[in-house]
Amino acid sequence: MSNISVRRGNGGREIETQASWDPFRAMRELFRWDPFREMAPLGAATAGIAFAPDFEVKETKDGYEFKADVPGIKDKDIEVSCSGNLLTITGKREAEQQEKGDTFYVYERSYGSFTRSFTLPSGVDADHIKAELKDGVLNVLAPKKPEAQPKKITVQSGGEKAKS
Repeated sequence: MSNISVRRGNGGREIETQASWDPFRAMRELFRWDPFREMAPLGAATAGIAFAPDFEVKETKDGYEFKADVPGIKDKDIEVSCSGNLLTITGKREAEQQEKGDTFYVYERSYGSFTRSFTLPSGVDADHIKAELKDGVLNVLAPKKPEAQPKKITVQSGGEKAKS
C-alpha cells in the first residue's frame, strides 16, 4: 500500500492530507465491474445478481470431468441429465428465512436457480455418466467409450535390415 500526498487549497491556505491508495482494492473493484449491468433495464439492475456457479471442465485419458462449486445446495436440489450429446446441470439455492427485526449490514450472497448446458464430444459413454456432490463441490464424470480412448501404437525402426 502506498501513501499519496494530496495538497488542497482552502481559502488561500494549503492543507496537506494523506490519501491511501491500495492497488489490491483497485483491482478488486475493477474485476467486480460488469459493463453489461449498465445496459440492463432498470428493474433488472435492482433485482440483484442471480446465483450462477462457476464450472471447471477438463479432459482426462478416461473421460471428461465437470466440477462446480455449489455451497449450500442439497443433492435433491441438483439435477443432471444427458440428452444426446447435451449434458445439462440445473439447480437452485434458496434464500434463508429472514426474521422481522433482523438488520443486515452486508447482503452479498446470491440465491436462485441456474442451468448450464455443455455439448459433449463424440465418443462419450452417456449411459455411464456419474454425478457426486461432496463438501459443496459437484463432480460429474463423463467416461469415454473404450473404442474412443487413445491406444498406444509401437513404432518400429525401418532403418535396420534383417540379417540373412
